[in-house]
Amino acid sequence: MDSFLRATCMYLMMMVVFRIAGRRSLGDLTTFDFVLLLIIAEATQQALLGEDFSFINSIVVIATLIVLDVGLSLAKLHSPRVAKLVDGHATLVVEQGRFLPERMRRTRLTEEDILESARNSQGVESVEQIKFAIVERNGKISIITQE
Repeated sequence: MDSFLRATCMYLMMMVVFRIAGRRSLGDLTTFDFVLLLIIAEATQQALLGEDFSFINSIVVIATLIVLDVGLSLAKLHSPRVAKLVDGHATLVVEQGRFLPERMRRTRLTEEDILESARNSQGVESVEQIKFAIVERNGKISIITQE
C-alpha cells in the first residue's frame, strides 16, 4: 500500500509542477531543460521506490502510474473542466501584427521566440505579416499569416 500511495502522490505532484512550469514541446527543450528533466527523473525514482527496490514494488509503482494516467485521460474526455485544468488552453500572443506583451509574459515567450517559429513554419519575416500567433496546449506556436 505504501508503494501505491507513494506513486499516487508523486504522480499528482509532478502533474502540478509541470503544469506550473508551463508548456514547452519536446522539440523546444534546451540543454538546461534536458539536464533538469534527467535530475528530476532520478529524484522521482528515489521517491517512488524508497528503500524497496524489489521487482514486485517496481511492478506496483508502474501499474499505479499507468492506472493514474489512464484514469486522468478518461476524466479529461468526460469533463472539459478537468481537461482545461490539466492541459490548459491555447493562448493568443500576436493579434493583427501586434505582440500581446502580457500574454507573452504569462507564456514566458519572447518576441524572438515567436518570430523564430513564424520563420520556420511560414517563412514570415516580420510581425506585421502575422495575423495571429497562438501558443497551443502542447507548447507549439501556430502562425496564421495576413492575407
